[in-house]
Amino acid sequence: MGEATNGVLNNSTETRNSSNQTSSANDNPMANQILSGSMANDVQQLKVIFDRSSDVVYREFDISGSQKGTLIFIEGIVDITLINSDILKPLLKYRNNPAQPKNIQIGEIQNFLQNSVITASHIKSSMNIQDLLEDILSGYTVLLVDGAKQAILIDFRKLDKRNVEEPTVEPVIRGPRDGFTENLRTNTSLIRRRLKTSKLKMENMKVGRLSKTDIVITYLDGIVKDSLVEEVRQRISRIDIDAILESGYIEELIEDNPYSIFSQFGVTERPDRLTASLLEGHVGILVDNTPMALITPQTFVEMMTASEDYYNRYITVSIITCIRYLFLGLSLLAPSFYIALTTFHQGMIPRTLLLTIASSREGVPFPIFIESLFMEIFFEGLQEAGVRLPRVAGQTVSIVGGLVIGQAAVQAGIVSAATVIVVSITGISSFVIPKFNLTISIRMLRFFMIILASTLGLYGMFIGILVILIHMAKLRSFGIPFLTPLAPLNLSGLKDSIVRAPWWAMISRPEFMETKDQQRMKRNLRPHPPKDSK
Repeated sequence: MGEATNGVLNNSTETRNSSNQTSSANDNPMANQILSGSMANDVQQLKVIFDRSSDVVYREFDISGSQKGTLIFIEGIVDITLINSDILKPLLKYRNNPAQPKNIQIGEIQNFLQNSVITASHIKSSMNIQDLLEDILSGYTVLLVDGAKQAILIDFRKLDKRNVEEPTVEPVIRGPRDGFTENLRTNTSLIRRRLKTSKLKMENMKVGRLSKTDIVITYLDGIVKDSLVEEVRQRISRIDIDAILESGYIEELIEDNPYSIFSQFGVTERPDRLTASLLEGHVGILVDNTPMALITPQTFVEMMTASEDYYNRYITVSIITCIRYLFLGLSLLAPSFYIALTTFHQGMIPRTLLLTIASSREGVPFPIFIESLFMEIFFEGLQEAGVRLPRVAGQTVSIVGGLVIGQAAVQAGIVSAATVIVVSITGISSFVIPKFNLTISIRMLRFFMIILASTLGLYGMFIGILVILIHMAKLRSFGIPFLTPLAPLNLSGLKDSIVRAPWWAMISRPEFMETKDQQRMKRNLRPHPPKDSK
């Protein structure tokens, strides 16, 4: 919700959308209770509800003559300056001005104050006590007038928020430097800045019995498939939980396969990436109090794509993407391949390299499986330590800790130098994967492949690869196959997969999204060299 600004603007009233409420009248005994019209009784009832809540403020004052009013708000999440200047000051000025009408009927006092006295841009009214409670807890200021059965709710929220900064999880060399914040309306405005069209829709929902967390479903009307939007809407509306504290709650509660190690959602803190996905027919989910937005549906190929892939030359991007897939394979298979060759298939290793590995392992008391497993667990622990510690200290621990302890372990004869090299290459390879949620999955599957390779050699590796591919082929993200456009094969989708075609060649949106409007640009936009002058 936008913050109210100082000054006299046209007042607007809102009606609450009951379909966005997660609790029904049968579940909530206060859902059908309304104000009595007696300010003393209504204020007393709210004081009982907000018992032992020292941050709830009740400000009683005279409106005119014997008529009284009470302001109710939560200190710390409202703008006190705006309350003084746009509510109290106009009311006191009205009371002390003899030219103003004083004998206004009780039934009309609310409309008169709302339309002629209070200078605020965002005002609505309600008589339902449950609505008042939710609005007070959300940061609204409530004005109760003695004798009126409807309360005036003014949006003077002032929530502390972080400035728009460069994303830390998805940094780029070329591209926008703004990222989502914890403020929902800041995030929606970042998308509006990029898509100045009325087709951009943002539907608001509230989820969480206690948190009442605001969630925005955003999509491009006329492009996205209607059934996809309706499916997202229905899955979110079925959520019945105490609180939603981060978008990860939503992700786990509405995904197609909750038992898969792979995430079926795109997670991003970059507005440009979410905007690009909306243009291809995806649906975005923004959650208040978190800078991480969800994108659905999401495929494996999209997880291997970085935002700046669309800002750089398509030839270099295609080469870099191929390198990215190579390092993906190294991250998953390098330790298991090393274990399989040195344990079961020594004949496949060149004789000189085999002698070098054997000499480096001389004096190491553990088998290669235990040695590699120990180093992998140690390296994972270093990465976690680097994330949890303060940023400056975390980088130092990750780099210095790996070098010093790895060298010390080799000199002490606990591990071999070859194992340290393999584990280091594996760790560096995992950093090449663009999306962190995919990186986590690959890091965990690495241990699965190590166990298979240590028991069955290369045969175990092949079995593990087949199991992973079969599982990925069965996955769906809101009905879209996870391996699309590779399996099932979609030739037009290959233009934006492992290699990227130039922009002038990607005329249509991905066919597997089944968008309403398939064409995204005019045909024949391929640049032509100028003719030689005679």
